[in-house]
Amino acid sequence: MNLLEKFKLSGKTAFVTGGARGIGRAVGEGFAQAGANIVIADLDEAESVKTAEFIQKEYGVKTLVCKTDVTSPESVKALIAAIDKEFGRLDVAFCNAGICINAPASKMTYEQWSKVININLTGVFLTAQAAGNYMIEKGIKGSIINTASMSAHIVNVPQPQCAYNASKAGVIQLTKSLAIEWAEHGVRVNCISPGYIGTELVKNNETLIPLIKTWNEMAPMHRLGEPEELQTVTLYLASEASSFTTGSDVIVDGAFTCF
Repeated sequence: MNLLEKFKLSGKTAFVTGGARGIGRAVGEGFAQAGANIVIADLDEAESVKTAEFIQKEYGVKTLVCKTDVTSPESVKALIAAIDKEFGRLDVAFCNAGICINAPASKMTYEQWSKVININLTGVFLTAQAAGNYMIEKGIKGSIINTASMSAHIVNVPQPQCAYNASKAGVIQLTKSLAIEWAEHGVRVNCISPGYIGTELVKNNETLIPLIKTWNEMAPMHRLGEPEELQTVTLYLASEASSFTTGSDVIVDGAFTCF
């Protein structure tokens, strides 16, 4: 297999949680360009349909929309069942759905803490567990990619977000643990730690807009990353190009965490 062939995902199936927009959509498009069939797993069914239709038309791959609550074992089980029925295989899982609530620790409610942890950490566990079990059962040497964050490595300022930081640090350790457990089955588990990414939700969020200037002033490259700048690193982790890479966390933050 030549070098370029190793990056192809032709004939493979990938699911993307939080795939309707933002990072999830960009990564789904990247996988589709490499030839993978794409499953959009998101609570926003209407936006998921729009994304799936665009990907199918633009890249000529098959798509499937599954309304999915990543915090619900039953919903995740239904996602896997739908994928098996439609495609008969799952090769790549991008466990990406996440939220952030900015609140001082002294005033953060239990409900706020629980919501962030349940989506960002428990949701990653449930979707990665389901994907890993399916791959092992089917004898598929698949790839699971979890979305952590540079916030797992630093404490962001000026916004207070202790629950988010803790959840993303947990994703990294979860990733390493799953990588060790599933290495013997040929199922690789890695994660990415993006820096500040200029998704539409970030750029249009009235709370975050005032912070973008501060972030850019602090950043060595003095800009936000773009969602498309995560396509190549996730394609590497999803494909045979990374066949000896597992248990790794790849930081993609424009050197923000270097100081």
